[in-house]
Amino acid sequence: MAVATTLSEDKKEFFQILYKNAFFREKIILSSGQESDYYIDARRVTLSATGAYFSAKIILQLVKEDKFSAIGGPTLGADPLVGAIGVLSHQAGKPVNTFIIRKAPKPHGKQQQIEGPIIPEGSQVILIDDVATTGKAFVESIEVLKKYHIGVAKAICLVDREQGAQKALAKYKVPLVTIFKATEFLNSKS
Repeated sequence: MAVATTLSEDKKEFFQILYKNAFFREKIILSSGQESDYYIDARRVTLSATGAYFSAKIILQLVKEDKFSAIGGPTLGADPLVGAIGVLSHQAGKPVNTFIIRKAPKPHGKQQQIEGPIIPEGSQVILIDDVATTGKAFVESIEVLKKYHIGVAKAICLVDREQGAQKALAKYKVPLVTIFKATEFLNSKS
């Protein structure tokens, strides 16, 4: 039988997993084009069974009081998260629909850009991603959803690099909820 844990305990354990397996101090060029002396490769964790579990469990705890039609986000960062959220929510008896937003519409078939169960017009969704820097992926996702008359209640990222994502989302009146901030990794002695 599983032992019940608090959000704080889950976050503490998840932080250690991310720090050990996904945090690197090295020079790198980010997708934003900026140079950084550290990198957080969250997919090294979110694509593991343990990382997928903690990611989904924490996100579901953060949205348990919210009203929304689905949870999803931009490919590739959201991909492992939505699968785990779907499974955990179903196991808990509170199934959540999930979706993924392609970088561009499919060139064939129905030429969809949003993959997953149909989200009705006028719905509110929760956007998720693994790491946010400038918020570009979130903003692009909001723009795609707007075309389908779908609103965004909030955005959640596992790690905020604290380089403008919150400000970018504020322009859309979308609050950014961060599970961890980059400074927590940079200041950690773990």
